[in-house]
Amino acid sequence: MRALLPFPDISPEIFSISIFGFELALRWYALAYIVGILIGWRLVVRAVRTQRLWQDNSPVMTTQQIEDLLTWVIIGVILGGRLGYVAFYQPAYYLQHPAEILAVWQGGMAFHGGLLGVILAGLIYTWRHSIPRLSAADIMALGVPPGLLLGRIANFINAELWGRPTDLPWGVAFPTEAAQYCPDVVGICARHPSQLYEAALEGLLLGAVLIWLVWRSGALKTPGLVAGVFFAGYGMARFAVEFVRQPDAQFITDGNPLGLAWHIGGWGLTMGQILSLPMILLGIWLVSRARRMS
Repeated sequence: MRALLPFPDISPEIFSISIFGFELALRWYALAYIVGILIGWRLVVRAVRTQRLWQDNSPVMTTQQIEDLLTWVIIGVILGGRLGYVAFYQPAYYLQHPAEILAVWQGGMAFHGGLLGVILAGLIYTWRHSIPRLSAADIMALGVPPGLLLGRIANFINAELWGRPTDLPWGVAFPTEAAQYCPDVVGICARHPSQLYEAALEGLLLGAVLIWLVWRSGALKTPGLVAGVFFAGYGMARFAVEFVRQPDAQFITDGNPLGLAWHIGGWGLTMGQILSLPMILLGIWLVSRARRMS
């Protein structure tokens, strides 16, 4: 009998209450967003208040500006994440159902879209307040990994975004009907817990590297370095995990069982890998530029 791990019995809802006939629930996914943003915000505020981390001991932003920027970031995450999901993953469906585009409560968010939303929000805010953009990008990048870590753990609790079938001993038997649909597997289907792989790589490991760069290596004194490491680090982590992550159902066909968004002769890339390549290239360019300028 194949070894596998049973899915933990954790409800996606932390608690729910009924008020005047309406059911209100706090879900782990929503809590992950909230706590992740708060932890990231506190990291950034601490960095801004630690003058020795900055060139000439002069932070490029004040704590009040960080708090103002946080509002812009939250809007960018929500709108960008939703519009990115619509544009990258299900454009045909939403062209036919435009009224559902902003129905975020139905689910469907894309990290790459949320990132683009945050970048746009940051560009607008820094332009309006004459803040050096690369330095602002550095401290914004510092605050992202906690949200990634908690968000991916919440994906695991929700039994969503699971990986491809596996016979490895840490494969997880996710309970949903879709996760158990494995035509080539007899009996219970175990899958890669790809959400936890991403939590470890994009959240824990990348977050630790950025914290070390900021507090031990003085990276904030070299504008663009922290942001470059973040872009390249996230892009490479996501690119690697995509090899074991189950692609979205709309990309899977009889002639394309791996769900590749682009392929020739059975070889190609998933949508996640395609969207990660520009991040890797941008990150490498930013790191190279920062090293030349230092």
